[in-house]
Amino acid sequence: MNAGADLSASAGLRAVGISVRDRFIAEAEIRALLKCAHARQARGEFAAARVGNSAHLQRCADIRGDFSCWLREPLYGAERILLEELEQLRLELNREAFLGLFETELHYCWYPPGAEYTRHLDQPDGSTQRRVSLALYLNMEWEPCAGGALRIFAAKRRFQDIEPIAGRLVCFLTPGREHAVLRARRDRWSISGWFRARE
Repeated sequence: MNAGADLSASAGLRAVGISVRDRFIAEAEIRALLKCAHARQARGEFAAARVGNSAHLQRCADIRGDFSCWLREPLYGAERILLEELEQLRLELNREAFLGLFETELHYCWYPPGAEYTRHLDQPDGSTQRRVSLALYLNMEWEPCAGGALRIFAAKRRFQDIEPIAGRLVCFLTPGREHAVLRARRDRWSISGWFRARE
C-alpha cells in the first residue's frame, strides 16, 4: 500500500491525508543539503531530541533517539533554495486544498544506527498550529534492510511504511495522525517539520 503516492500533494492530502512525492529535489540538491547538515553537525548545532511538554522536556532515547538542528539564520544557499521550493508547495496547498497554512517550521533530523522514535503525535500541549507534517529524506542509496521507515498508522490496526529514500517528500495532515520512525540500522538523515496555521 502506498496511499497518496500517485497524486499531487494537495490531491493526496484531500483524498487520504497523506502525500508521497519522489524526486521532489534533484540529487545535486540532496548532496548540497547533506553537506550543510554535516557542517552544522561539525559546529555542534545538533542536540539530542527530547520528549514531553515544554515544561518537562527530557531525553528518553528508548522513545526518541534522534538528534535535531533547527533551520535558523544564517542559512546556507542550499537551505534557502529548499525554503523557496517548500514555500511554493505551501502556496499550492493553500490554493488547492484551502488549508490556511501561514508559515514553515523545519529542522534537520539525524538518526544514528539503533535510533528510533516510537508512536507519537506532532501536536504538543494541545496546540493546533501544526497542520501539515512533512519529511524530506536525504539518504542516498537507501535499502530496506537499513530500516528507518516512517510508519503512519491508520484505523483498525492498519499502517503504511514509507522508506526514507533520498529526494522523497512525505506530507500528511498533522491532527490525530499517529506515526513512528522504525529503528535505523545506518545513519538516517532528513529535513522535517510542519506547515503551520495561525491559532
